[in-house]
Amino acid sequence: MNQQAICELAELAAAVPDGAKLAVAQDNCGVSMAATRELVRRGVRGLHLVCVPVSGLQAEILVGAGAVATLETSAITLGEFGPAHRFIDALRKKRIRILDSTCPAVHAALQAGQKGLPFIPLRGLIGSDVLANRKDWKVIDNPFSPGDPIALLPAINPDIALFHAPLADRSGNVYIGRRRELLTMAHAAKQTFVTVEAISEQDLFDDPKMAPGAVPAIYINRIAIAKQGAWPVGLPEHYGCDDAALSRYVNSAKTEDGFRRFLDEWLGEAAVTV
Repeated sequence: MNQQAICELAELAAAVPDGAKLAVAQDNCGVSMAATRELVRRGVRGLHLVCVPVSGLQAEILVGAGAVATLETSAITLGEFGPAHRFIDALRKKRIRILDSTCPAVHAALQAGQKGLPFIPLRGLIGSDVLANRKDWKVIDNPFSPGDPIALLPAINPDIALFHAPLADRSGNVYIGRRRELLTMAHAAKQTFVTVEAISEQDLFDDPKMAPGAVPAIYINRIAIAKQGAWPVGLPEHYGCDDAALSRYVNSAKTEDGFRRFLDEWLGEAAVTV
C-alpha cells in the first residue's frame, strides 16, 4: 500500500520547492490547474518549467505570476482563445529565460531521461534556428557514418512531473488511459505529483481494462483529490474546456492590472469558477 502518497492539495503544492525543474503536461493530456493555483497562492519562485511539449493557460499564469525563471517549450499558446499575453509580455521584457525547443526534441530528451541516458541523438534539427540558439545541444559526426552530422540533446530529468488524471487508487497507482507521454514524464522525473478526480477503493491493476493505462505506484510520490482539477482547461474524455472562462481570462490578461485582478479573484475562490 502507498497510502502515504495521498495528501491534501496544499501539501502537494508545498512540496514543490522554489527553483524546481517542473515538467507539465499539454492541454489534451491532463493539466493540473488546481495544483497551479496552489503554487501561485503560496508564491513559488524560480521554476524551470518544462512543457511536454507545449503549454497554454498553465504556463501563462505561472509566468504572469512571476513563478518562472526558465521556460523550456516548443510553444505557449491559448489557441483559438487568443494570445498568451503575460507570456508575450515577459518574453519581450526579458523577465524569463527561454530554452526554445521542438515537440520531437522535448519528447526525445524526456525519453533519454526515462532510459537513464545522458543524451539522445535526433535528426531534423540540423541547420535550424532552434539548434543555432541552443548552446546545450551539440552536433557531432555520426560515429558509424563519418560525414553524417547528428544533433545530440541532453536528457531531461525533471525534479517533479505534475499532471492531472481521472483516477488513482489507495495503493497509489494512477490511471492515465491513452496518455502515454504522462508515463514517460513519470519515468523521467525524480518525483511525480498528480491531482485526480477521484480515488478508487479497487486496485487498478486488478482490473484488466484499467491496468494497461495505469502508472504504477512506484513512480508516484504524491496524489491529491481535486475534482474538476483541470478546469478551466478540459480533461479529455471526461469534460471539455470552459470556453467562456478562457475567453474572459484572455480579455483580462491583456494588461498587467487586468491580470492581477484576475489573479486576486482566482486565488480567492474555492469553487471552480472565474
